[in-house]
Amino acid sequence: MSPTPGTNNLETEEHKALRAAVAALGQKYGREYLARVAREGGHPDELWADAGKLGYLGVNLPEEYGGGGGGIAELSIVLEELGAAGCPLLMMVVSPAICGTVISRFGTEAQKRDWLPGLADGSRTMAFGITEPDAGSNSHRITTTARRDGDDWILTGRKVFISGVDIADATLIVGRTEDSRTGSLKPCLFMVPRDAAGFSRTPIDMELQAAEKQFELVLDEVRLPSSALVGDEDAGLLQLFAGLNPERIMTAAFAIGMGRYALAKAVDYARTRQVWKTPIGAHQAVAHPLAQSHIELELARLMMQKAAHLYDAGDDMGAGEAANMAKYAAGEACVRAVDQSVHTLGGNGLTREYGLAALIVASRVARIAPVSREMILNFVSHQTLGLPKSY
Repeated sequence: MSPTPGTNNLETEEHKALRAAVAALGQKYGREYLARVAREGGHPDELWADAGKLGYLGVNLPEEYGGGGGGIAELSIVLEELGAAGCPLLMMVVSPAICGTVISRFGTEAQKRDWLPGLADGSRTMAFGITEPDAGSNSHRITTTARRDGDDWILTGRKVFISGVDIADATLIVGRTEDSRTGSLKPCLFMVPRDAAGFSRTPIDMELQAAEKQFELVLDEVRLPSSALVGDEDAGLLQLFAGLNPERIMTAAFAIGMGRYALAKAVDYARTRQVWKTPIGAHQAVAHPLAQSHIELELARLMMQKAAHLYDAGDDMGAGEAANMAKYAAGEACVRAVDQSVHTLGGNGLTREYGLAALIVASRVARIAPVSREMILNFVSHQTLGLPKSY
């Protein structure tokens, strides 16, 4: 069992009950289930379906469209607890958190009716495509463009490191359109069906062993109806960051859950592993680093809770700062927790039996994606501290 999070005085009774219920579901599946699915090249369909039936996947979506009527605070609890049980669902970050949030906030009534019930119960999934080969974290350098052709849109461009495109019914693509008044390009969001003509995908060979595969996408003159545009053509960055802030919060939840899982394994081992006269956990050189990791994970959760609260309250600006800080703190805490856990087990930490070695690679994702820790430090440097930009 993972250490009980110290949130009793901060969370509502409903949040505590949700946390306990999701933890029970996670224990039913566990790390071995997810590892087996990944080894076999499959997808965690059973867990995804169960989480959907229980209402966990759509807990953040509006009740009138089949969701739970909660927010990112509730959805982050779901992902964290599944992660702490060893079976996090990465597509939760993408499908309900990014795509579901954007559609519920900015979609037309028809788009909401068409997509949200399926995203809420897990019967439909949507991927999210923003990263490009030459743009990296710079959304201003996105080269995927959308141009008008009568009532249709024509999309052309490339995307990389896009998760779950093989199982998604559609991909929410970030493109850029030309502002007729200024001539400058502004971001817009388009729903591209998986079978759209000119829309192709190629798997990227990753060292990361995960059920969710990564793809490079090519959009070759993909023709879309006007109804594929999500939100206002002129809203630009507002709509984009309405999805990116939940993405950062959910990435923090993913990292905290993973860190808790690894730490729990190490703590259990340190309690029972005896080399000399006492369990190794009695020695401060073993105990203190584990205690430090627990503290760091708890602190990261506090910032994640703050970010989720601000976002759910409608404070997009405040949530942006907090979401970036939460993602940074959780990524650092996760990497250190996994590293220390593997080290605590020694040689056993590298065996398949204990299931920690694979997390060495997986934990790095929290530092790299969806935005690197260096870009977060840039954000805090000039947005929070008022320092001049370096770029």
